[in-house]
Amino acid sequence: MARVWMPLPDTDFDVTEVAVPWKLLVRAGHEVVFATEHGGRAPACDPLLLSGVLFGQLGAEAEPKRFYRELEGSPEFQAPVSWRTIDPSAFDGLVLAGGHAPGMKQYLASESLFEKVRAFFALGRPVAAICHGTIVAARAGVLRDKKTTCLPAYMERTAYFLTAWKLGRYYRTYPAYVEDEVRGACKELVRGPTSLVTRGTDDDDRAAFVVEDGSYVSARWPGDAYLFAKRFLAKLPA
Repeated sequence: MARVWMPLPDTDFDVTEVAVPWKLLVRAGHEVVFATEHGGRAPACDPLLLSGVLFGQLGAEAEPKRFYRELEGSPEFQAPVSWRTIDPSAFDGLVLAGGHAPGMKQYLASESLFEKVRAFFALGRPVAAICHGTIVAARAGVLRDKKTTCLPAYMERTAYFLTAWKLGRYYRTYPAYVEDEVRGACKELVRGPTSLVTRGTDDDDRAAFVVEDGSYVSARWPGDAYLFAKRFLAKLPA
């Protein structure tokens, strides 16, 4: 059994990018340890991804929402540790999930988390980053020699234009697009096929896309979450 740590902000993380990897990891018999900045209290996802971002649309799919409700009742989620005090060497894998709502900035801009991520990368053990989670890796400076994907600018731009009239900058976490920041911090950025709607599922990976570079796995958005988790699982010790 592998031990995997997953740092999260107190609020606003993506439902699918957290719940799907968690579900597939525990289903395979692995242990997931959640870490928030201070620990001790369960974090909370972006609520609009449960109710629907706009007119009930653009949120998480039904199965990831079911996984999240299951996750909420798990002991590991209810009692996260602090990422400030975590010992990276005590874990076999790291998952950097994403999310775009304002609460994510606690996680995306934490120097103390970057320090822990750098320490874990130095161990050479499996790391998986999806969507805005790649910003954490980029800002930690661990992608300079890595090939990666991330949230493509066309996806971020389209979501913003569709919702700005109602939600303002909800889909624009920072003035720079995720793709632009990650591109400047990595060896090679791979955008993947153009897609806005079609998502991979537990049983069908045809619509999903991930990039692997050694022990590192990256993905673009929630639609890649199942394949992302499967490829990460394959790199963990049995």
